Amino acid sequence: MPILKQVTIYTDGAAKGNPGPGGYGTLLVHNGKTRELSGGFSRTTNNRMELLAAITGLEALTSPCKVTLHSDSRYLVDAMNKGWLRGWKARRWSRANNQHLKNADLWQRLDAATTTHDISWRWVKGHAGHPENERADELASMAAAEAALRKPAFKGQS
Repeated sequence: MPILKQVTIYTDGAAKGNPGPGGYGTLLVHNGKTRELSGGFSRTTNNRMELLAAITGLEALTSPCKVTLHSDSRYLVDAMNKGWLRGWKARRWSRANNQHLKNADLWQRLDAATTTHDISWRWVKGHAGHPENERADELASMAAAEAALRKPAFKGQS
C-alpha cells in the first residue's frame, strides 16, 4: 500500500441571515504550504456553506491523501463521526421515518469526495483563537460579504 500524502484541512462557513448571503473558506496545509479557497452565494444557509467548505477542500486534492479535516460545525463533524451519513445513504438520502434530508445534494457530493481519502474529522471550537480556523472564518466572511453585493442568478439559488 502506498504512503499517502498527509494534508490538514481547515474549514468554515458563514451566512448573513439564514438564508442569506453566505460564503465558505477552506485552507489546505501540506508540507508547510497553505492553499486558500473560498466562494460565496447570494442566497444560502450556514449549514450549506459548512458542507461546501469541506467538499471544496476534499475535491481540490488530486490524489488519495491522509486528511485531518477541522471544522467548527457539529452538523458536519457529527454526521461523519457518528455514522449519520452512512445511515442517510442507506435510506436513499432520507432521514429516519422517510423524513426529508436537508442538503441531500451536498451530502451526496461530500460522500463522493471522501471515497479515495483516509479522513479524520475533528471538531474545533469556533472563534477560539485557532489561527487556521480563524483564517477560514475570515475567508468565509469575506466571500459572504462579496456575495451580498450580487443578485441571485435565479429564485431559490443556494
